Amino acid sequence: MIKEFSWWRDTLDILIVSFIIYRIILLIKGTRALQMLNGFAVVFLFYIIAQKAELMILHWILTNFLSSIILIIIVIFQHDIRRALTRVGSVPFFSSTEDIDEATILDEVMKASIALSNKKIGAIIVLEREVGLKNYVDIGIKLDALVNKEILQSIFLPNSPLHDGAVIIQKGRLTAGSTLLPLTTNPVFDKTLGTRHRAALGLTDETDAVVIVVSEERGRVSLVEGGRIIQDLNVEELRKTLHGHFNKNKQKGLSLATE
Repeated sequence: MIKEFSWWRDTLDILIVSFIIYRIILLIKGTRALQMLNGFAVVFLFYIIAQKAELMILHWILTNFLSSIILIIIVIFQHDIRRALTRVGSVPFFSSTEDIDEATILDEVMKASIALSNKKIGAIIVLEREVGLKNYVDIGIKLDALVNKEILQSIFLPNSPLHDGAVIIQKGRLTAGSTLLPLTTNPVFDKTLGTRHRAALGLTDETDAVVIVVSEERGRVSLVEGGRIIQDLNVEELRKTLHGHFNKNKQKGLSLATE
């Protein structure tokens, strides 16, 4: 009986650790964190070589470096760690297609973005995913409207009282306008980017939202996600990229569609 319990305990232990490692890999996949972890792996390899070959000076340097590895990781990866912890603590909502189709929402957002781009009207459109954006909705002007091209365009017209700030889309509805977003504090970003792009990067540093930014000066359309920015998208590129991000959510049972 004791041996049987021990076997189940060991199996559970292995499954939990495997799941944690798998989730960590998913969180850092495609980010600078993965590249830097590869660098740490190379350093550790040199440490093993120095130890085996008795290279005393190199071994001493790497020993002191590795002894501070936890602090170094926290300092370097603070944005990635904060975003990961936020995602772990979030409660996802489940998909439903009762009221509105997700593809329709994304197409309306895409059409509005291109129309605003052609008119060189600046805009920030935020699409919620797993991590809730209630805090940002609360500091903006609350709305409850269908997502369509005409409404989105009218919000960002220069004479509109809501044109400053971002709009937020949650569960198939426009829920807030004129919302202020946090500017990125990440030192590794293009200093030529404007305030809208910095705000989009700031939000995606902390959440898993997808943000579309339309530049007022040049009318360029950018998509920001996970602290990364894809600039100067045309119609087809925007459609493909936008649908690609939310197709990943569908596989996990998540959706933009109304519950």
